[in-house]
Amino acid sequence: MATTYDVTIIGGGPAGYVAAIRAAQLGLKTALVEKEHVGGVCLNWGCIPSKALLRNAEIVQLLKRGKDFGFSFENLRVDYAVAHKRSRQVSDRLVKGVQFLMKKNKIDVYQGVGKLRAANQVEVTAAPDAPAVNGQKFDGVLDTRNVILATGAHATLLPGIEVDGQSIITYRHGLELTQAPKSIAIVGGGAIGVEFGYVFKAYGAEVTIVEMMPTLVPKEDAEIAAELTKAYTKMGFKLVLNAKVESATKTADGVEVKAGGQVVKADKALIAISFTPNTENIGLETVGVNVERRAVVVDGKMRTNVPGVYAIGDLVGGWMLAHVGSAHGIVAAETVAGREVPELDDNAMPRATYGQPQIASMGLSEAQAREKGLEVNVGKFPFQANGKALGLGESGGFVKVVADKKYGEILGVHMIGPEVTELLPEWVLARNYELTPSEVARSVHAHPTLSEAMMEAAHAVEGQAIHI
Repeated sequence: MATTYDVTIIGGGPAGYVAAIRAAQLGLKTALVEKEHVGGVCLNWGCIPSKALLRNAEIVQLLKRGKDFGFSFENLRVDYAVAHKRSRQVSDRLVKGVQFLMKKNKIDVYQGVGKLRAANQVEVTAAPDAPAVNGQKFDGVLDTRNVILATGAHATLLPGIEVDGQSIITYRHGLELTQAPKSIAIVGGGAIGVEFGYVFKAYGAEVTIVEMMPTLVPKEDAEIAAELTKAYTKMGFKLVLNAKVESATKTADGVEVKAGGQVVKADKALIAISFTPNTENIGLETVGVNVERRAVVVDGKMRTNVPGVYAIGDLVGGWMLAHVGSAHGIVAAETVAGREVPELDDNAMPRATYGQPQIASMGLSEAQAREKGLEVNVGKFPFQANGKALGLGESGGFVKVVADKKYGEILGVHMIGPEVTELLPEWVLARNYELTPSEVARSVHAHPTLSEAMMEAAHAVEGQAIHI
């Protein structure tokens, strides 16, 4: 093929397709190589379909609380198959939207497996059913001035445990289920584990979550983790905590998980412990790209040690989150285009866990700040003192702000409660522009809103919360 691209992206997930769009917007001749579907895991088998299922689950749980709101009915029937179908419709709509954006921005999309042949060449092995690009089906080498690697990550599996996709499954198999299991053992109490648990519990499953740490969501601030653990216990989850999984084996009628001296029997076991970057078979060794702890090493501009080769998203480890990958993609594309772009602040990366109650966090936990030797002030405000939360009937949880005692720098924010995932951007903006909690507190927040809890927590950093 005679065309030489300014940049070729391998991987069409939230990191890759965003990088492609920004590169094209900046006037770069751009190619995108994707082995399955644009949108990647997030749009097709992760963030988007799971959030659609979570919305269904929230409604089911709300219906079960009918008497709290003064209504009642008999023989409530819920159909998980309909929930699953809706999740696929939502996903398909967004994927088609991304496909349209590729055409709109004149990005050449190659359906196939991409691999580095050299720092300026990408070898494409076309998928059997790959559509034609620019009038022809392509299976060969693309010449390119720059390459952005965005191959994502895959579910980490436990040694000695065989995933068969039926009895022992990963998140991807879980999203393909058209019926909720009667019982499920979820190995891993992080975001994926608690979200799947919430969905299946709403649809009547007996859910056991096995976690090797003493609480659910152990990477969160200790008070947040304790609050979610308490909430899930109250909802009727069986929690096997502080327990390392010894085995998970198929049985005649399901699966048996051994952990911490206990045996959990269920119809299915979901392995949801973590993710591993996809560094295999993409040509890293061919061109000498540095890899540490299975992740590609990059600088603040997403450059690898090989000139002209960049890496973004889950491939570089760290916060393996779709929005972080998208931010990486913009930084990489603008750097390729010669733009001056500020480096991303890892401590300003928002993190969100869905279900009810939601969790949203950013930056250092209180313990992490103190471990660094920092003197801190902590402000907290409970949603039970927030009028909007009480009106919603969702008054559990709180907002917690960790700030530097001397200068007022926002070190971390940790929230658990109703719709807190929608509240977090205010704190990200505040940190990026070096606002202090007192400046957040002085910003008038509408009443009654959930956001008032953030204003009150900011006041509380200085011991001056108004409504508590």
